[in-house]
Amino acid sequence: MRVVIGEDSALFRAGLRALLTEVGHDVVADAGDAPSALTAVLDHRPDVAVLDIRMPPDHADDGARVAAEVREALPDTAVLLLSQHVESRLPVHLVAGGRFGYLLKDRVLDVDEFIAALDRVAAGGSALDPEVVARLMVGNRSALQELTPREREVLGLMAEGLSNAGVAHRLVLTDRTVETHVSRILTKLGLAESAKTDHRRVLAVLRYLETHRSG
Repeated sequence: MRVVIGEDSALFRAGLRALLTEVGHDVVADAGDAPSALTAVLDHRPDVAVLDIRMPPDHADDGARVAAEVREALPDTAVLLLSQHVESRLPVHLVAGGRFGYLLKDRVLDVDEFIAALDRVAAGGSALDPEVVARLMVGNRSALQELTPREREVLGLMAEGLSNAGVAHRLVLTDRTVETHVSRILTKLGLAESAKTDHRRVLAVLRYLETHRSG
């Protein structure tokens, strides 16, 4: 796939370029600040833009703002945000359209996991860092408390972007058991069966993320 990298650390940027090139992807451009990264994405129209959340000029949520502009201008371009630490404000609205991931930079060290997340995002799915999801789980005081501990665990893995088969593998459960958990989760969250299953999963994850972000 064709990739644009936006990362202000020259060393980390070079490492990402080398890693992605080694596994067969084409890094068509890289940039060290948000404006240059946005220009590169708009010019090259890559399959995926890999962006650091905190980049010059503001060193705040510059990468997330670029992601939002990319989503509006190029909805078919996937975005994978990287962060040194768990950010207090997750750009939840970007998850709704799929083709979105948010990983901690340490996750890049696990090459197989990072590439799998990149592929999942490029294919239209989502990939949220397990540590981010775990942090959001703390202190829940929402309607989600109606879920059983196992159902909350399944929903957390759904938030990471795992399919039913992926959840089953992670939790060592049968596919049928996971399907039952997912069905109960969607029912307890009041998500109508008339909607498509994939859409209901996204709505469940968004409700989960929005609740924890505001909690």
